[in-house]
Formats: sequence, structure tokens, C-alpha cells
Amino acid sequence: MAGHAGYAEEGEDIVCAAVSSIALNTINSIETFTEDKFEYTVNENDAVINYILKGAKSSESLLLLKSFVLGLNGLYENYSEFIKIAFKEV
Repeated sequence: MAGHAGYAEEGEDIVCAAVSSIALNTINSIETFTEDKFEYTVNENDAVINYILKGAKSSESLLLLKSFVLGLNGLYENYSEFIKIAFKEV
């Protein structure tokens, strides 16, 4: 994830806050409920979260990631001019 949504001023942006909340909850859930290995970095100045699952991915992590995408798609339905979603195979 990268960038600010631009819905409102920094600190008042409900779209940015919602996306960040969904992302951090997904990261925390994978860490808490699975044994999967991962790396992540957060750069608050640039509003960037990089998250990489390492090695085999459990069915639990895959389900949590699907839930993350579901949440983003829900936000996109209401705030499409402020959210860009791109899927990349890496």
C-alpha cells in the first residue's frame, strides 16, 4: 500500500484511516493466528506499508488476505475516486 487517499486533510481522512485499519488488522491477524513467516515495513511519512509472506502460505493466511481484499473492495465501492486497487503476481 502506498500514498494517502486524499479524501480529507491528513489526520481527518476517513478513507486513509479505514484502509490502514484493515491492513494493520490483517497483518496482526496473520501474526496472531498463523505460524506463517513474513516481513513488513511501515513508512508513515510516505504512507507506505510493504508486507511479504515468506515461504508456504497457510489456508488461514490466504483466508485473511481474501478478507482484506473484500474490505478494500467494499471501501472502493463507496470511495472509488480515492482508492486505486492493483493486483500483481510476484
